[in-house]
Amino acid sequence: QVQLVESGGGLVQPGGSLRLSCAASGFTFSTYHMSWYRQAPGKERELVARITGARFGSVGGSINYADSVKGRFTISRDNAKNTVYLQMNSLKPEDTAVYYCNAAGTGSFYWGQGTQVTVSS
Repeated sequence: QVQLVESGGGLVQPGGSLRLSCAASGFTFSTYHMSWYRQAPGKERELVARITGARFGSVGGSINYADSVKGRFTISRDNAKNTVYLQMNSLKPEDTAVYYCNAAGTGSFYWGQGTQVTVSS
């Protein structure tokens, strides 16, 4: 069955860095658009970053970021390892949230269980 397993969250001081990983299984990873979302307490879930998959003649790898994380976060994927990453630098308290991995294919949409990121001194 489909699994998305996030790891790498934790407590970090402002200005620090974390690297999130999402290990995927149960579907053709390379063809799926992979994204990171986050949800802070009392707020709606929001898209943080997306990297496209290879489909319909496209090699994939196109990237989009939320304005709030541009220049600080980097999304990447390793199709050989079925894993997507989110490198987070210069973290701010407002980055505190549960971060979710998402896989989107044609007619398919999967979520991971989430990993908590807390930025606090």
